[in-house]
Amino acid sequence: MNALLLFALFSLSIAQNFDEAYSDLESYNLRTIYITENGPKLTVMTDQAKVISRRGGNATLPCRFQRDPTTGPNPKLRIKWTKLTSDYLREVDVFVAMGYHKRSYGKFHGRVHLQGDGDNDASLVINEITLEDYGRYKCEVIDGLEDGTVVVSLDLQGVVFPYFPRFGRYNMNFHDAEKACVDQDAVVASFDQLYDAWRGGMDWCNAGWLSDGSVQYPITKPREPCGGRNTVPGVRNYGKRDKDKHRYDVFCFTSNYNGRFYYLVRPGKLTYDEAVQACQRDGAEIAKVGQMYAAWKLLGFDRCDAGWLADGSVRYPITRPRRRCSPDEAAVRFSGFPDRKHKLYGVYCFKGNN
Repeated sequence: MNALLLFALFSLSIAQNFDEAYSDLESYNLRTIYITENGPKLTVMTDQAKVISRRGGNATLPCRFQRDPTTGPNPKLRIKWTKLTSDYLREVDVFVAMGYHKRSYGKFHGRVHLQGDGDNDASLVINEITLEDYGRYKCEVIDGLEDGTVVVSLDLQGVVFPYFPRFGRYNMNFHDAEKACVDQDAVVASFDQLYDAWRGGMDWCNAGWLSDGSVQYPITKPREPCGGRNTVPGVRNYGKRDKDKHRYDVFCFTSNYNGRFYYLVRPGKLTYDEAVQACQRDGAEIAKVGQMYAAWKLLGFDRCDAGWLADGSVRYPITRPRRRCSPDEAAVRFSGFPDRKHKLYGVYCFKGNN
């Protein structure tokens, strides 16, 4: 009898504990359902992950947001645009807006503003695009304790070209390479730009710096001196290199220019110094390598006359292959860095519209 009574009391205790536990669990589930039904109070979105423009043009990076309709206006809602760097650890401030307060930063000062197409539009307009504007941008909207982000890429129409200076191949560290590209009206190309050039048929068997500090080169026709005959086509990658110690060539990128590139028609050939003076007398300056590549690739410039360029090289652009003028392919032909006193070549000039 005592054993039966003890069992009954034990069973009643378990039932009471279970009821209490179930009550707590039910209460917890109610809280979870409440949060799910409300959902996020701020959503940030873009309808275009990549925008394509050109140097000197304008671009709108789309970004919109939606707020909880039950919340009132927030005069302290903040919109911030930053540019992501190649190492993804640092962001460059571009533009910040909070109510009537707006500010643009650094090289973007005076060139960027919000599109303002409605209350929920955070799209950024960039004017007078430069080569350095290429890259990935983050749109961030901060609404009290809520925030959201999207990333939009700005791509540029242009051309990638390999470059090495007068003193020969594999002689530039990363900082030398940056300066070399700038001197030729270009910037160091990104991997994505080199990859797109490779997909377009670029084949070059000399390794060059890219903007992320890696060293790579594009091969469409595998062969022994370029990774081996039995390898597959692709962009060969040496990986990241010491930017101060290691030395390679460089891949540069340039885009549309604001001016006129032309071959100066005149009697006779010129030394380098005479070529510089001839362009100056014509109200222009001796053209740069990047300007020749842009004219060739983007404008279809074709001229079968070797001419001096600003770096002391001699080149000529061919878009229509023909006998004695790059018979096998369309290309910018390179005749080397001859003695500047040789009176054997014409000259290419560039006249800016400004």
